This record gives sequence, C-alpha cells and structure tokens, in this order.
Amino acid sequence: MSQMKTAIVYSHSAKKTALVANQIKAMASMKGIEDLNVDELSVEKLMDYDRLIIGVSTWFDGELPRNWDELVPAIEDLNFNNKKVAIFGNGNQVGYPENFGDAVGIMADLFESLGAEIIGKTSIEGYTFEASRALRGKFLAGLVLDFENQHQLNEERIKKWVNGL
Repeated sequence: MSQMKTAIVYSHSAKKTALVANQIKAMASMKGIEDLNVDELSVEKLMDYDRLIIGVSTWFDGELPRNWDELVPAIEDLNFNNKKVAIFGNGNQVGYPENFGDAVGIMADLFESLGAEIIGKTSIEGYTFEASRALRGKFLAGLVLDFENQHQLNEERIKKWVNGL
C-alpha cells in the first residue's frame, strides 16, 4: 500500500499565514509534509496528495486573497473524492465581525463540493463575531486565528488543532 502524501499549501508571501504554516509543520507528527507555495502552484500538483492542509486569510469584507481567487476556477473542475482537507486561516473578529474567517468557509465549501472530506473543525468557544461563512453550527470549518485581537491564544489553538488532525 502506498504512503499517504500530505501537502501544506499557502502563500509564502503572506507573512502571518506562513508563520502559522511553519508552526503547524513543526508541531505535526506527520513526517514529510510537502510545503507548496500557492503563488507558484499548478492545480495538477494538488492532485498528487491524499491530504491537504490549506492556509488562507480573509481579505477585506470576506474575500479570498488574490492568489487563491485566481486558482479557484481551475480547482472547480477537479475531483477530490477520497482526499482529506484541513483549512486554517486568519481573520479579525473585531474589525470584521460580520465576515470573520470567511475565506476558511469559502475554501471548505469549495473542497466539500468537489468531494473532499473536511477535517479539523474547531469550536467557536472563545471567539466573538457576528457571522462567518466558516460557521458550521457551533464549529468553524477549520482553524481561524485572530492575530489582531487574540494573538496570545494562537499557539495553543494551533497545537490543539494539529493534535486533532
């Protein structure tokens, strides 16, 4: 049986997302996580992996960053059946309480619609926001970190999330 291949995919130029990605890699017990830069990624490359850890921050009023926004149309035609996808991202629950971490929800909706199993949901406990596309009942579709307002909670949240994957 072949070894499960895992990649962590994010923009290497997004400083906070890259910081979190490096913390995830350091904490993850999964050896051999391949590090992929979304800015240079072909969609065909995504299909080489059984498990994807996707890093995406929310821009403006709940939008995807440009690098992901440009890649999504090409992803929409792919089949992600039998693939597991975990998503992490950044948001600001004080500055943008009506669309906190929306990009995590946008990506979860996309990959779920293509057959992927979304893993790594996190409790909304400890967060204060009005609305989020990442919201799934009392959970978020992935790990959402708030560097602006709760940076002191990031390390513990990352550790708990990685251990749950």
